[in-house]
Amino acid sequence: MSAKMESPRGRYFREREGKLECLLCPRRCSLSPGMAGVCKVRVFEEGQGKIPYYGYITGIGRDPIEKKPLYHFRPGSLIFSLGFTGCNLHCPFCQNWTISQTTQCQGKRLSPQDILDAMDNSPSALALDRQIAYTYSEPLVHAEFLEDCMRAARKMGIANVLVSNGCVNGDAAEAILDLCDAVNIDLKSFSAETYALVLGGDLETVLAFLRKARLKGVHLEITTLVVPGLNDSGGELEKCAHFIADLSRDESGKGGIPWHLSACHPDWRWKAPPTSPEYLKAAAIRAREELRYVYVGNIPGESSLTHCPRCGTVLVSRRNYRIDPSGLRLDPPEAESPLSSGKAVYRCAQCGAPAPIRF
Repeated sequence: MSAKMESPRGRYFREREGKLECLLCPRRCSLSPGMAGVCKVRVFEEGQGKIPYYGYITGIGRDPIEKKPLYHFRPGSLIFSLGFTGCNLHCPFCQNWTISQTTQCQGKRLSPQDILDAMDNSPSALALDRQIAYTYSEPLVHAEFLEDCMRAARKMGIANVLVSNGCVNGDAAEAILDLCDAVNIDLKSFSAETYALVLGGDLETVLAFLRKARLKGVHLEITTLVVPGLNDSGGELEKCAHFIADLSRDESGKGGIPWHLSACHPDWRWKAPPTSPEYLKAAAIRAREELRYVYVGNIPGESSLTHCPRCGTVLVSRRNYRIDPSGLRLDPPEAESPLSSGKAVYRCAQCGAPAPIRF
């Protein structure tokens, strides 16, 4: 990106003792003139907090929504996906480190209107459902752009999907969640020490973000990358499952928020062996004692099924992004499509129970 490109002023800064404090995330970076925060994209320049990478897009994709992963939101649809640069965490096993841990990556500056135009003019536009994912790197360090783009999308009837580490303070979390239709948040560990010393984040901030998303009624799914030797102990995964269940317990005592347990493969600075598929599947079985919907990911050829909570019928089956939602029926049946009516309810085609799927 050209150094001469104008940098918009950021909203999450304040002056403090001759420096500028970034208020976006729990790091609260204290910036001297010319200095960038740990995320590399929030800067003190010209006497102000600036965001020189506003709208800097490093990747545009047209993905199955299951790739986010979202399994209970518009299954089988495609989503227009935007990638960014920079991150406020430094997970040593990051799968997207070439864009998250540097700003020296190719991209181009786009305004929110440019994004909407690109979506409508895409060769796949007719196959894309009206939804945008903010994903790939960490979108929340670009909070000001997200707010602007999400607001413009919502005016056009386009759904906003956030895929994030959830590690931002309350004001930004409040503003962005008010504009989100669905989120998938990484719960990377249930150890405050691991978050602080290994990842560079803050566990309590992430937990607060998850609680806030749930309270606001945003569709919520959670992903945990199971990293051997870091967060894969049975006790730690049980703590994650218990927290997720407490957010969403039904009358049976089980939690209804989908939890994705994903296999880790060596990348960036992480050289440990990959996650054992057998271990991951066993962890999922244990987690289902508290959670209705636990899925394993990053295992080639693995299928995932969503069952009716009442009768056990398969509502949606998935394998390699091939989706069969034939276990669902639309109520009222006269609605033209799953995306045409916000009042439609999706039910089990077998017993008629409300399905845990949102469109």
